[in-house]
Amino acid sequence: MALRVYNTLTGSKEEFIPVEPGKVKMYVCGVTVYDHCHIGHARANVVFDMIYRYLRYAGYAVTYVRNYTDIDDKIINRANRDGIPWNEVAERFIGEFDRDMAALGLELPTHQPKATEHIPEIIAIVERLIARGHAYAVEGDVYFRVSTFADYLKLSKRNLEDMLAGARVEVDERKENPMDFALWKGAKPGEPAWESPWGPGRPGWHIECSAMSMKYLGTTFDIHGGGKDLVFPHHENEIAQSEAANGCQFVRYWLHNGFVNINAEKMSKSLGNFFTIKEVLARYDSEVLRFFLLSAHYRSPIDFCDQNLTEAGTGLERIYSALASIDAALQADAVAPAGIGSEAGQELAAKVADFPARFREAMDDDFNTALALGNIFELVRAANRLIAEASGLSPDQAELLAATRQRIREAGQVLGLFHSEPGAFLDRIKGQKMAGMEIGQEEIEQLIAERAAARKAKDFKRSDEIRDLLLARNIVLLDGPEGTTWKVK
Repeated sequence: MALRVYNTLTGSKEEFIPVEPGKVKMYVCGVTVYDHCHIGHARANVVFDMIYRYLRYAGYAVTYVRNYTDIDDKIINRANRDGIPWNEVAERFIGEFDRDMAALGLELPTHQPKATEHIPEIIAIVERLIARGHAYAVEGDVYFRVSTFADYLKLSKRNLEDMLAGARVEVDERKENPMDFALWKGAKPGEPAWESPWGPGRPGWHIECSAMSMKYLGTTFDIHGGGKDLVFPHHENEIAQSEAANGCQFVRYWLHNGFVNINAEKMSKSLGNFFTIKEVLARYDSEVLRFFLLSAHYRSPIDFCDQNLTEAGTGLERIYSALASIDAALQADAVAPAGIGSEAGQELAAKVADFPARFREAMDDDFNTALALGNIFELVRAANRLIAEASGLSPDQAELLAATRQRIREAGQVLGLFHSEPGAFLDRIKGQKMAGMEIGQEEIEQLIAERAAARKAKDFKRSDEIRDLLLARNIVLLDGPEGTTWKVK
C-alpha cells in the first residue's frame, strides 16, 4: 500500500507523490514566541514530529522546516507590559518552547528559521508582488490585492462575496478591498523596525512563512502543515501571496491536525480551560501526554480531560509492563523443549511476522496512529499469553519474545514512544501516582514480605487480609513466577 494523505486543498485522501522522488520537503508553522505553549501547541508539534519520523522510516530523505515568529503585535505588547525589549521576550519564549518540545520527545527539524533573520527575503517577495500588480503601498504599509488572485479561498472553501457582505464597518478605509491583507506594516513610534522601499516597518504575519519556506524548500514543495485554526486566514493568505509572486503551485499537500477540546469544550482563555504544557507535565508524565496525543487520528478532535489522560497512562503502562515481562522471561534460567510450542506461541509468531506490514498499512493510511497502537496492543496481548503459559522458554520462544520486543521498539522509534527502560518507567509512574498517598513504598514492600511469609506458612487467611488491605489503599498485587510485584490502581 502506498502512502495516502488527506489533502485539505482537495478535501480528499490522495497518494503521496513528492515533487522529487525519494525526497520530502515539509514546512510546519511554528509558534509566535510571546508566552508559554499550551496543549494545542503540544498536539500540533507531536503530530508533525510523528509524520517527520514516519517519512524517514518509510525511506524518504526529509527536509523539515519549522519557524519561529519572533516579531509580532503580541510580542510587542508583552514587551511593553513587562517593561523589557521585544527581542528579550522573543528569546525567552524561544527557549521555553525548545524546553517544552524536548520534554515531549520531539526531534529537531532540519531548519528552525526566525522571521527577523529573513527580512531581505520578505522585502524581495513584496517588491515582486507590487511589480506584478498583486500588491500596493499606502502610507508605509503594503497590502496584498485579493481581487487579483482568482483562486483566493481555494483552501478554506469560503465564499468571498459572503465574507465581504459580513465585513465590519471599521475596516481600514485605506484598503482597496476589506479582504486585502498586510504584507508590510509601517513602523509606529517606539516599535522595532527595519528599512524597506516603503519606509521603516516590519513584516506582516503571513509573508514571513512564504519567505522562509521558499528559502529552504523552493517555490514548490511537498507538505505544509499546521493546526486547523491556521487554514484561514494564515494558510489561505500564504497560498495567495506565494502563487501570485511565483506563478506556480506553492504546496502539493496541505495537512492540518484537529483541535484539542478541554472536557468536551473548546479550549479558550476566556472559558478558563486553558492549560500550558508546563502545567500538564507537572501532573502527567511527558510520555503519557505524547501517547494520549497519538491515541486518536491526528485530524480528529481530541478531548483533554483527566479521565482520558488516566486511560492513556494505563495503556502505556500495559505496553511497558509487557516489555518488562519479556525482559524478565528472557533472563530466567528455566528452559523448555525446543520449538515454538503451544497455540499461544503460534499466535505470537504469526503476529510478529505480520506486524511490520500491518504497522506500515496503518501509517500509510494518512498516519493512522490509533490503528498502529491497536496493532501494538495485539502484539502485547499475544506476548503476555505466551509468558503466562510458559514455565520456561525454549530457544525458539526466547527468540520470538526478543523479536516481539524489537518490533515494539521499532514502532516506538516512529511514534516517539517506548524509549525508556521498562523498570525505570514503571517506577517513575508509581512514584507519580503515590505522591500524596498515605502509604509509602517501604511499607508496601514490608507488607508484601509479610504476605509471602504467610503464604509459605500456609496462613492464607492472613495472606488474603494483606492483599485486601493493600487493595483498599489502591495498591494492586500481581503474583507471578518470579514473585509478587505491585502497581497503583
